[in-house]
Amino acid sequence: MRLDMNQFIGTKHPRLNAVYRAVREMSNEGFSGQDEIWRQLVDVSGFASLLAARRGGDHELAAVTGLLHGYYLYRTGIKHFPGPNSADAARQLLRGVQLWSDDELFTILQAIFYQGVYRQAQGPYEKMLNDAVLMQNVFSPVTNRSEQYITHIEQGRLDQVLQELGMTNEIKIENVGMSTETGTGAVQHHQERRRLELADYAERLAKQGIIGISEDEHFRKICRYWPDSNIYTVLKANWCAAFVYHCCMQVCIQLPIRYPNQSYRLAGVGAWLDWSRLPETGFFHEDRQDGFEPERGDLVVYEKLLTDDSHDHIGIVLSCEGEVLIVAEGNVDNLNYSGIVTRSRAHCILGYIRISDDYQYDFQGEYHPI
Repeated sequence: MRLDMNQFIGTKHPRLNAVYRAVREMSNEGFSGQDEIWRQLVDVSGFASLLAARRGGDHELAAVTGLLHGYYLYRTGIKHFPGPNSADAARQLLRGVQLWSDDELFTILQAIFYQGVYRQAQGPYEKMLNDAVLMQNVFSPVTNRSEQYITHIEQGRLDQVLQELGMTNEIKIENVGMSTETGTGAVQHHQERRRLELADYAERLAKQGIIGISEDEHFRKICRYWPDSNIYTVLKANWCAAFVYHCCMQVCIQLPIRYPNQSYRLAGVGAWLDWSRLPETGFFHEDRQDGFEPERGDLVVYEKLLTDDSHDHIGIVLSCEGEVLIVAEGNVDNLNYSGIVTRSRAHCILGYIRISDDYQYDFQGEYHPI
């Protein structure tokens, strides 16, 4: 069962058409499997519009929500945090199109953020999107039907949706009770001594002498998390925090590109500082606070080290011997290359971020798009 997107775009739905074209124009840097992801987005969009028409909703609003629910995956090929990351990426795209009211933006982005999470207090478009994704999972063509998984709860929900549409489920679902859902909740990884692994990885990577240009393979990997079309220009001589984010992701210290309800993405030092000071983390330690001594795997946040701006640089501590720090850094001294550097503890250090070895992202608050 596949719906034709052409029936939803054109002169009758100019806003949907604008989003459709904007998304397609962003696919200039394709990757293997991107076309299949696009077909999945189109299918979910069609199913969401169908459900909106049945339930008395705005089917154009529902169609856009469905089209953008996997926008981050479509842009990057990265499956981590599909809800939070797609909501953040879609927010920028929709604001650029400038055809949606603030209330409509809130509805679309909140539904995308909570995809795959069946909350008790679901909004109508949140429920619509989850049902549309479930229908796409079951009815759209797949390469290997045996790899398709839905939970018992999803099976019951599917039966209700089909009954609502006057349809019967003629597809036998195998492996009911299993799910690959990741949603917005905790990423289930547990590794001891992850800070040491973080330092080991950062040390190896920094020694590669990465140059902050698109031709450098390592720099492209650092940039791939960020869905902006001009990301190589944005991060040029400004990628110390992106280097830290990449290293963390590689050792399963995993975070969405923007922690929910925060002002900045984790490609910037300020975002790491804000995240580390949250009540649910409490990872930030001021320099020499209560005798705090930096250790291998801590993040060091500098204060006006290279500019007149606060918290202007960040790196990953490899060792601390007395007053001497050895640090792995991206964008060393804003000169657009990586390296291992020696820094003085007495010079321009705001503090340190010590991420707990057992930390797992598990946002439990209410998402408010900003």
